[in-house]
Amino acid sequence: MKIKKNYYGSLCTEMYEILHEKAPQDELDFYLSYAEKGKKILEPLCGSGRFLVPFMERGFDICGMDLSSEMLDKLKQKAPNAKVVQADILEYSSKEKYDYIFISSGSVSLFTDMNLCKKILDKLKGMLAPKGKFVFAVDTVANRCPDDSDYKTSVSVKTKEGFHLTLKSKNYYDEQSQTQFSPSIYELYNGAELIQSEPMDFQTHLYQFGEIEPYLREIGFQTVVIYSSFQKEMATGDQDEMFLYECTL
Repeated sequence: MKIKKNYYGSLCTEMYEILHEKAPQDELDFYLSYAEKGKKILEPLCGSGRFLVPFMERGFDICGMDLSSEMLDKLKQKAPNAKVVQADILEYSSKEKYDYIFISSGSVSLFTDMNLCKKILDKLKGMLAPKGKFVFAVDTVANRCPDDSDYKTSVSVKTKEGFHLTLKSKNYYDEQSQTQFSPSIYELYNGAELIQSEPMDFQTHLYQFGEIEPYLREIGFQTVVIYSSFQKEMATGDQDEMFLYECTL
């Protein structure tokens, strides 16, 4: 069976919910700062809703999209009335135009094929209303992990059923493609008994300063502002651990 790259399966989703049930307040505040009542908002890669649900609770008109049915199931448990669709971004079609689209948590870095990534950015730009904003975050080359020779247990949590859920992973970096490869194995234990195992082909593209900005302007964004923090400090170079792009038509 072929493992889908960066697909969040059932065990990955379970661990994600335990570790990241709620959005960090500073990150949530950053994305909320662009939201306006009465405006239409889209969150692609919304996952289990740690951003989408707080937007809903504040009365914003928001729709979510994600490929992972496991993640969307978790979201629906929290917010049964949430407007969400399970879809691949490139295959998603909507007559709706959005005033504000955002992708949080560096998730754009999950698109490691840069030709595909550019198509996705162009597709999302085409879903914006006039003067709409597209805001997203990426990981940078400052986040490169040391290479590992073998799998190591990096995280271990306890589920609500009392099982132990562990994540084993190893890292290696490809300089030419700027891809951080982190193949992973999620394992669920009842005591010493392994009851479920789930492999994950996890990859991220680590961005250099100035890498994607020319393309964003080429596809039609009139202004592109790059921040290095959720306090909107300006990005200055590859030493910044994240880039936050504020793109306006």
